[in-house]
Amino acid sequence: MNSCSLYICLVLEQFHNKKERILWALTFFKGGCAAKWSKNVFCQKADTGVFPIQTWRNFEQQFQLHFFSVNTEADTINVLEGTSYHQEGWTVDDYLDNFQALVSNAGYMDPWTLVVNFRRGLWLDIQNQISTMPYERPANNDPNAWYRAVQRIDQARLTNKAFQSVLCSAPFTPTKTASTQSLPLSIARLPPVLPLLVTLKPLLPAPSMGVSMDIDATWKARPPLPL
Repeated sequence: MNSCSLYICLVLEQFHNKKERILWALTFFKGGCAAKWSKNVFCQKADTGVFPIQTWRNFEQQFQLHFFSVNTEADTINVLEGTSYHQEGWTVDDYLDNFQALVSNAGYMDPWTLVVNFRRGLWLDIQNQISTMPYERPANNDPNAWYRAVQRIDQARLTNKAFQSVLCSAPFTPTKTASTQSLPLSIARLPPVLPLLVTLKPLLPAPSMGVSMDIDATWKARPPLPL
């Protein structure tokens, strides 16, 4: 309904009278209860020969009568007292828009009540981050500060998520070692050189352990020393 009213205000010269505005708005009633209500309007026109809705104000009143709750404030309060409004699979922006619309319909004005309900419906990790902030933590009676803090944290989370996705998608390219990179291909493919083992043989045979050495006999058999 708000979209229709806004469009009509923007291009008012395209509609020659109020009936044309109403007929144009009814073209959007194509499914469910809206389609049944639109069909009923045209049936009344066919039966009586008079279109049952004469002004745009009357059209809005009939629309609210058929599709709005009888006690919107009470119904909204019941929603805020439950868990159906919690964030769960919604984005932060969607949750914030829905919460602000609910508290507006419920007539909530107390800042403490707004913060408690808003905080209760947030994702647990976002709620914990705000509650444990060492500096510049929003006050429990400042809902606007909580709204801004949630948006900052969500923006930081999305930025980090995008950064992590880039890291995970980047291919890994192994680098060559300096030893194989500096050598020619023919040399780099040669098998490793094994060390050469050399066995050294003694120059003189060791004396036989079976031959006794008579030191006295050898001393006596020596030639005489010159005088």
